[in-house]
Amino acid sequence: MLLRILGALILIIVALIALFAFLMQPAGLDEARSAWMTDEDRLVEAAGQTWRVRESGPESAPAIVLIHGFSHSLETWEPLADSLEADYRIIRFDLPGHALSDVRSDSAYSVPETVNQVAALLDEVAPERFVIGGSSLGGLVSWRYAAAHPDRVTGLVLISPGGYPNLGVGDEPAPVPAQVRLFLTTAPAAGVQAATGALYADPTRISEDQIERIGALMRVEGVGQALVERIEQFTLPDPNPVLREIEAPAVVIWGQRDAMIPATHGPRFAAALQNAELVLIEDAGHMPQEERPVQVSAVIRDFLEGLDG
Repeated sequence: MLLRILGALILIIVALIALFAFLMQPAGLDEARSAWMTDEDRLVEAAGQTWRVRESGPESAPAIVLIHGFSHSLETWEPLADSLEADYRIIRFDLPGHALSDVRSDSAYSVPETVNQVAALLDEVAPERFVIGGSSLGGLVSWRYAAAHPDRVTGLVLISPGGYPNLGVGDEPAPVPAQVRLFLTTAPAAGVQAATGALYADPTRISEDQIERIGALMRVEGVGQALVERIEQFTLPDPNPVLREIEAPAVVIWGQRDAMIPATHGPRFAAALQNAELVLIEDAGHMPQEERPVQVSAVIRDFLEGLDG
C-alpha cells in the first residue's frame, strides 16, 4: 500500500512538472509580435537588430522619448502617453532583449553598450532635438545618453532612475542567484505577480491583464536568458562625474515608497545634476508612472510646458 501511495505521488509530481514546463514554454518572437503588436507599433532596424517602436501624437509636435525599465516593456508608458499625446509626440520602444525587440546575438547588454544601441535607434526614429526620459534602467540609459549626446537633448525626465550603487551592485556586477535565474527564464504567473507587486506601494492596483502581459512578454523565446545576461553585465559605478556634466534641465520623479531604489537617491540626483527639480510622489513605489499616472503626467506636463516657454 505504501509503495502504491508513493508511486502515485511520484506520478502526480511528474505530471505537475510536465504541466508547468508546457505552460511556461517560451513563445516564438513572430508569434508574440502577432499577438501583442498594435497599429501604433512598427519594427525598425538599428544597431544590428530589430526593435519594436511605438509612436503616438502629432508628428510635428515636440517629441519625448520614454525608455522602460528592466524586464518590462514599452507598455509601461501607455497611461502617460494617453495623457500627453494630444500635445506631444511620444516615442517609446522595447530595449534589446526585452519583449518584442530582438535579443542580441552578441549578448551586448552592458549599460554603455545599451546607450550606444539606443543612440543608433534614435538616429532612425527621433527628431534632431527631443526630451528623453525613463524609468529605473530606462532612466539610467536616459541620463547617460544625455551626457553623451547633449546636442540632441532638450530636457530629462527621470523616474526612479538607476545610477548610484544599490542592491550589491557597484563597480562590479552582483551574482545572479539560482532562483532569480529560474524566475527570469520561466516567468511563472505567481512569480510575476510577486515581483511586480514589490514595485508598487499597493500591489492591489496591479491588474490581471498587466500580469498576463508582463509574463507573456518575459516568456518570449530568448528574453529570459537575455535578462540574466544583462544582470551579469550590469554595473553602477559612481555616477556623479557624469551627472555633473549634464546641462539639460531635468525633473527627477520618485515614489516615496520605492522598495527597489530608495527615494533617498532622489536628492542625490537633484544635487548632482546642474539644473534639476525633485518631485516625490506620495503613496507610490518604484513605478509611479503606472501606479500614479495622473500625478506623474501632471508633473511631466508642467516640466514640458516650462521648456516650451
